Amino acid sequence: MSNYKLLYVTCKNSSEAKKIGSILVKSKLAACTNILANINSIFNWKNKISNCKETILLGKTVKKNIFKIIQIVKKNHSYDCPCIIFFDINAGNKKFLDWINKNT
Repeated sequence: MSNYKLLYVTCKNSSEAKKIGSILVKSKLAACTNILANINSIFNWKNKISNCKETILLGKTVKKNIFKIIQIVKKNHSYDCPCIIFFDINAGNKKFLDWINKNT
């Protein structure tokens, strides 16, 4: 398992994503965050198919921060069951990976 992680969170809008992303960077839990607004999401929630606009929050972090990130996102998120998942970063620009490590 890689030490470097890519965080993926869906948010109700850009404002929520900016709030959560800023908290994560200021607290050094993520080296940086990116916000992808106005995406279409189709999902089944409480036995109903929904189609809505959402915003994706991406973040670059390290393994040791996963638990704290989950807690902060849940505390600051409007959804009952927010999507908070992590992907391994197995390779990349060594200088960038070092920068993630230095800033988290």
